[in-house]
Amino acid sequence: MKSFSEDVKLARNGDTDAFARLYAEVYKDLYHIALYSLGNVHDACDAVSDTVLDAFCSIGRLRDEKAFRSWIMRILSAKVKRRQKEKYNGSEELDESLSGDFDYGAFELKEALDNLDGQSRLILSLSVTQGFSGREIAGICGLSEGTVRSKLSRIKKKLRMELD
Repeated sequence: MKSFSEDVKLARNGDTDAFARLYAEVYKDLYHIALYSLGNVHDACDAVSDTVLDAFCSIGRLRDEKAFRSWIMRILSAKVKRRQKEKYNGSEELDESLSGDFDYGAFELKEALDNLDGQSRLILSLSVTQGFSGREIAGICGLSEGTVRSKLSRIKKKLRMELD
């Protein structure tokens, strides 16, 4: 079994099996971030598909194999932002596969998350669901680290206020 770094090196040299293994490693993270950011399965799947296609076509230009995860997340971030500008109108519901049977508290949380703007949803998703650091989120979103910390603090404060 090849290591993640070895697979990145192989994929950069055109090994499609290595790229498939890399994709299998990051697919769930990409999908969850896209779903939380865009709010519906169709747009999330499209954003992930576009991301993977772009990553596959440009992986030869990736210089540092350790940067693969943040590199592909930057691609996803651009796809999510584009879709938010084109389609997202704030009224779309999360798909039933995500929402399931909500109790009242979960419903309130979903409503509070739906009230966040697209960038806030993306930052929160990267931080909370994927555990990216402020520095990593800054690189993915093209913001300064201080801006990410400030935005994340304001997002959490807003959510706490809405849920109290």
